[in-house]
Amino acid sequence: MRDFQQPGRSAVHVTNGICATSHPLAAAAAVDILKQGGNAVDAAIAGAVLLGLAEPQMTGIGGDCFALVSPAGGDDVIAVNGSGRAPANADAAALREAGHDFVPVASAHAVTVPGAIDAFCTMSDRWGRLGLADSLAPAIRYMDEGVPVAPRVAFDWRMDADRLQGAGRTHFLKGDQPLAVGDIFRLPGQAEVLRRVAKEGRSAFYEGEVAEDMLATLNAAGGLHTPEDFARTECTIGTPIASDYRGRELLEHPPNGQGVIAMLMLDILKRFDIARLDPFGAERAHLEAEAAKLAYDARNRFLADPEHMTRFDHLASDALADELAALIDPARVMAAPATLSESVHRETIYITVVDRDRMAVSLIYSIFHGFGSGIASDKFGILMQNRGAGFSLAEGHPNELGGGKRPMHTIIPAMVRDGGRVTMPFGVMGGQYQPNGHARLMSNLTDFGMDPQAAIDAPRSFAEGSELKLERGYSDAVRAELADMGHNVVTPEAPVGGAQAILIHGSGVLEGASDPRKDGCAIGY
Repeated sequence: MRDFQQPGRSAVHVTNGICATSHPLAAAAAVDILKQGGNAVDAAIAGAVLLGLAEPQMTGIGGDCFALVSPAGGDDVIAVNGSGRAPANADAAALREAGHDFVPVASAHAVTVPGAIDAFCTMSDRWGRLGLADSLAPAIRYMDEGVPVAPRVAFDWRMDADRLQGAGRTHFLKGDQPLAVGDIFRLPGQAEVLRRVAKEGRSAFYEGEVAEDMLATLNAAGGLHTPEDFARTECTIGTPIASDYRGRELLEHPPNGQGVIAMLMLDILKRFDIARLDPFGAERAHLEAEAAKLAYDARNRFLADPEHMTRFDHLASDALADELAALIDPARVMAAPATLSESVHRETIYITVVDRDRMAVSLIYSIFHGFGSGIASDKFGILMQNRGAGFSLAEGHPNELGGGKRPMHTIIPAMVRDGGRVTMPFGVMGGQYQPNGHARLMSNLTDFGMDPQAAIDAPRSFAEGSELKLERGYSDAVRAELADMGHNVVTPEAPVGGAQAILIHGSGVLEGASDPRKDGCAIGY
């Protein structure tokens, strides 16, 4: 139990249904859908689409999503891959010949076809109860009326506004300036898009006037996208991947997401006696940093569209975890693994919902960098993701940019099963941090016995590039000790990621936890 004389946040305990996400209006909209008789899929779609307005620098209908769905009445879990593909005419060789070492993040070449809308339509049709129109209604209303800008959103808006270009500046700035706390933000063009999707389904987005608006903008910016690229977009339904961490089963989305890297990190860390360490001490932060360097280097070498990936079994093997763990010196920093050219961060939202029948949804939805590519369609103001920046331009790399391929994706939803029962959908935002965040959260829960809210609140560290980022929750003594080990310790300008989780107790109680690093909360009834 937390010290009630210290600032903190209590978990939310309910019995009927609950949503945890990074903005309170989205959480409230999701719970309203549950109260109307909708299920967790209906509610998750409602909250997620609204987050494209409430946190527009993080996500939107021009982006991608991944989801894990555990239907009511069982403990099976289904993986939904709503990531889009590169246009058929995409050509890595042409970009290399133009002098590029990586896909330019602010160019139309980085824009993959948005996959989220197709995934939402498919999820609603297969597992929803109310129908897509009901799920989209809250976002349509708010996009017309507007929402006040929240404090963390305003902080990010200031940091990322310079990424906006052309019509993006018209639709997402106020007098060419970032919106501030309390300003009302509207997206009436996107409201019209959602009205059409609610009435006509996915074809209203991927064909006709809306697709033409996106294509005209992309083609004018040098993109190679065609109507056929949009029309053929289709999500993929599959099975999660699973691994054991000290008796608990972690479920992750399979590639092209990086969930297997969270598993690899945990497999490395369980070669050490983490539970005997100070959870906020130097030794744990050091071991985690070294494990992250090694796991992420493996990711950069092998992770790709599963149709082009040949080393998945290697990434998931005990042999690789043994070899990598043996490279870690518990007292000294290793030389950083080679930095590859992939652009692998940035902005994401996560939402999780559990309903009264215990259907659980773990959904993550993103446009990649802050405000994505910065390119928005002229008429409807659809901000286009730059997920194509996750491709490599290295010739022969499994993740090399190619027509019709899905890029390596940073966003990963997760679930935990204990004794065969789904007990906790969760997710950690923060782009590249996400596998490290999953490993940290699982370790906080399992090695140190923290409850979900305490596990989320706990200070974070992250080895990124040549730096070890430590949040201000770490003591000066720990910082000095890590510096003595050879780490280049820095305090990041922004907090490291964000997280949401719902613990499903065997008693029937639902316990929602939400990261104070974001504006959101858990709401239930």
